[in-house]
Amino acid sequence: MKHAILFFLIFCTLGAFAQTKKDAATETEPKHKYRISVPGIIIPQLFTTSWDDVQNTQHFELHVKRELDDKNIVGVKLATWRLFQPMGILWTDGLRDKLKDESQFYPGHVRESGVGVSYQRMLWKGLFAAVEVLPLFQTYLDENNKKIDDGFKLYNSYHIGYHLAFGGKKQFFVEPQLHCQHWMFETAAPEGFAELDDEWKDYFLFEPNIYLGFKF
Repeated sequence: MKHAILFFLIFCTLGAFAQTKKDAATETEPKHKYRISVPGIIIPQLFTTSWDDVQNTQHFELHVKRELDDKNIVGVKLATWRLFQPMGILWTDGLRDKLKDESQFYPGHVRESGVGVSYQRMLWKGLFAAVEVLPLFQTYLDENNKKIDDGFKLYNSYHIGYHLAFGGKKQFFVEPQLHCQHWMFETAAPEGFAELDDEWKDYFLFEPNIYLGFKF
């Protein structure tokens, strides 16, 4: 089932790119060739919980992108975050309830950091589809924040969203979007972490987000 969902997501993303492919002559030079952006999800953690709170993901993420033309955008993604429970607990699995009862919390945290690549295709007006590939290096920490082990996984995400630019020169923008993630080639987790990971999926569906950015 999970492989069927994975192939479906990939097919939909590539299909969206293919259906909107135009002759190169119709694609024009962009006004601003570069852009930087951050996901809005990182902002609440700065104000709603203590930095050391067990549920604070300490999430930071930066995207630096180059507009090849008015349809195709490539970029680099830099990210780091801290997990306190498995990523594969879906909304339909009672994710909100498990955050409250803490029944699926790790015996510590997993710090994941990496540098990846992205491709974004403008489909129609501001509508876009994007895919991101992010190799992640993992550090497993116990409840006293002491290192237990290292690991690795390949984290991929697929996005559908809308680009809204504003300001006199249209340099500022927001991108509300919905994305789905899956991860593969994950190394074995230490005892206590592996048991929880094995109970859940290796994908997460329909995460809402909004990106805030600047073009130059």
